Amino acid sequence: MSQNWQDHREPREGRLGKVGGTEPFTASEDRQWATLAHFGGILGCVPSLLVYLSFKDRGPFTAQESKEALNFTLPPTLAALVLNLFAFIPVVGVYFEVLATLIWVGLAILSVTAGIEVNRGQPFRYRFNLRWIK
Repeated sequence: MSQNWQDHREPREGRLGKVGGTEPFTASEDRQWATLAHFGGILGCVPSLLVYLSFKDRGPFTAQESKEALNFTLPPTLAALVLNLFAFIPVVGVYFEVLATLIWVGLAILSVTAGIEVNRGQPFRYRFNLRWIK
């Protein structure tokens, strides 16, 4: 295979648009990433953390909502992880597993509820949120 300098072209915009750019989001992109930050709560705090760190400077709605989602999902995720570690304790471990499962179910329900509201373009505030990240 011959390497020709003309074979190396700039990547074109595809279905995902310009990925990894630094230009501001459009209103629909801003709403989309804010929604994904909340829906990601089903998996814990990692998706909202990634959205917050990656896209907070590209859209104000994304910055606001991903921070809200991160602040909400961080404590239950840490609690569920600790409870899963306690699940290895003989005899009482099953109770810790049940508590961890209940935390994940509650987190999933509230994250989906918030994601639906944010997808409509409305900001969402969780009733009980520590808001550690300002």
